[in-house]
Amino acid sequence: MLARRFTIVCLLTALFGLMFATLVAEVSRPARSWDIGNVVPCVFEEGLTCKPPLRK
Repeated sequence: MLARRFTIVCLLTALFGLMFATLVAEVSRPARSWDIGNVVPCVFEEGLTCKPPLRK
């Protein structure tokens, strides 16, 4: 009986830990701050469609 309860508590704790780690990893990802506020030049290649230049 005690082993069964211990197993259930351990599984629930592991599940909570995995979900919490996923939540923390999603929130802590940095935004692409180097693209925010930059001026992107237009390259007119195929017709009159403005496309940003390809990064190498």
